[in-house]
Order: sequence, then C-alpha cells, then structure tokens
Amino acid sequence: MINTVIFDMDGLLVDSEPLWGLAMQEVFNTVGVTLTPDLWHKTTGLRTKEVVNYWHRHFNWSGKSEEQVTDEIIATVINMIIAQGRSMEGLHYILDFFKERKFKIGLASSSPKKLIDAVIEHLGIRDYFQAVASAEFEDYGKPHPAVYLACAKALGSSPLECIAFEDSVTGMTAAKAARMITVVVPEAHNRQDARYALANLKLDSLLEFNDAKLLAIQH
Repeated sequence: MINTVIFDMDGLLVDSEPLWGLAMQEVFNTVGVTLTPDLWHKTTGLRTKEVVNYWHRHFNWSGKSEEQVTDEIIATVINMIIAQGRSMEGLHYILDFFKERKFKIGLASSSPKKLIDAVIEHLGIRDYFQAVASAEFEDYGKPHPAVYLACAKALGSSPLECIAFEDSVTGMTAAKAARMITVVVPEAHNRQDARYALANLKLDSLLEFNDAKLLAIQH
C-alpha cells in the first residue's frame, strides 16, 4: 500500500536552481572559471562537493581548495535563498494534499543539511516533514538511491510504499533505483528530455497532481 511521499527540494519545492547557477558563477569566477548555464546544467542534481570536484577536474584551478569553493557556494546560495528564494508553483497545495490523506511525508535532497534547514525555515514548511535526509551524509549522492533509502527508513516505510517527486533526471534515476513510484516535474527547458519516460508520471506543475493521478500511478 502506498502511504509515503518523499520530495526532492531544489527546483521542485523551491525555485533555487537559478540561484545555484548565480552562486556558482560568482564563486567560480574567483578562481578564474566561467560557467555558462549550459555547463552548470550538466551537474544539476549532484551534491555540491561533487559539482566542485567535477569542474576542478575539468578546469584544474589553483588558489582555493575544493572544500573552500564548496563552502563558499553553499554560503552564497543560503544568503540568496533567504533574500529572494521563492516557492515553486503548487508547493503548499501538494504538501496539504498528502497531509490531508494521512501520508508520511519526507524530504530527500542532494543539498547539505544546513541549506535544507535554511530553505524549509524560509518557506515555513518544516512541520510537514516527518523525516529530512541529506545526501551529504551518504557515501554516494544521487543518482545513487542512498538518500531515498535513508529517508524511507527514517519514516519507517518500505521503498515499495513510497512515491518520490523529482525535477531532474539525476534525482529520478535515484528514486527509480530505490524502487519507488516516481513523479517528475521538470523545469520548462528540460521537459522534452526523453529520459523522463522512465518516470511513472510527468507533470508540468505540482498543481496537476490529484486523486485520479494518485490512483493511476498505483496500478
């Protein structure tokens, strides 16, 4: 029986992907690296330290360690989200939808815990979640399923009882690998990616989810 829902965060609940891009551009510029949107979209869904490691291998900058660059990006994103972070369309609708139906609700994000805390406080949604899992504490980040499995375990749920909501191919892959029913809400520029066919359901907005769709994805 499906009784649990687990949400990704960045790009799904909070409109943070543009802020991540701005923060990375700002910090990478300090080490002489210029990242265009086409480049930083390549690493969407990965943990921050994995993004930094990827681009360090590519550009091989000097002057700042990977750890320092990672910490600066996270601090910059947190400041930007607190200053201008906006919820995604349908945020409260979807959380209330599952709360009213007595689902266990969790969050499984690639972001570090301090960023997750900043976002859910900023959006005022902490009380919706019975468990929050960060891939920061896992050996592997998405597309590995570890963070989804950890969140399900914290909720006392089998992965087979869970629906996962995602916005990226990387996150969808992680949720599917965890054997969860997977709903994707891709950003507009990514909606035509053929890989989203792997999901059980693809939406343009969280507002499109309803009882009929909940019933359909369980069969």
